[in-house]
Order: sequence, then C-alpha cells, then structure tokens
Amino acid sequence: MKILVAEDDQLMIKMLEFRLKKDGHDVVITNDGRAAVQKLDDFQPDLVITDIMMPYLSGLEVVSAVKKRYPTGTPVIILSGMGQENVVLEAFQLGADDYMTKPFSPNELSVRVRRFEAPLVK
Repeated sequence: MKILVAEDDQLMIKMLEFRLKKDGHDVVITNDGRAAVQKLDDFQPDLVITDIMMPYLSGLEVVSAVKKRYPTGTPVIILSGMGQENVVLEAFQLGADDYMTKPFSPNELSVRVRRFEAPLVK
C-alpha cells in the first residue's frame, strides 16, 4: 500500500517510516501540511497519515484536501498529541477515517493501517 505521511516531529517520522516500511508499505514522508497536499497528485496514496499541528497547513486542512481530491476513497488517519474533543470531532466531520492520540504503539499503528488495506482478490 502507498502511504503518504505528514508529520513534523523527527522522532515520530523515524518511527512511522520504520514501522510502515517494515510492514511492506511504500512510504513518502513530508514535514508539513503544504508539502503533503503538493504530493497528493504525484504519489496518489492509498492512505494518508497526518499530524494535526504542522507548519503551513494543519492536518485538518490536509484531510480537507484529500477528501476533495479523492471523494470516494483514500482514507486518512489523524495523529495528534491533543486529545481535545472539539479537534477530534472536527477531524471526523472533515472526513477523517481514524484518529490516534500520541503517544501510541507501533503495533497499534500496524493494526489500524491494515484495516484500510484492500482485500486480496482470489
């Protein structure tokens, strides 16, 4: 699966990239929301994982951009250190498919990502 990650924390980037690649995914990392939105058309991800608080564009703006470009697909997982109910609700109203509060286990990330993999055709 092709996964676009938008995250500005370098330690989190390393963990995400290591785990997702170990799980066999093609991963592109961006360090801010603007770069993530610019990569959408080039990379055409199967899944987007985005932090909420980032430079230039927020994760909420990334969710909006993904859902406008790919209204029938491309799930989005939101990552945030903020557990504020209003932010979580706004993310889901914009079309986010899942929400993970930092810190989280790499194993939990793998399980949540697997939920969005296309089933194998027999």
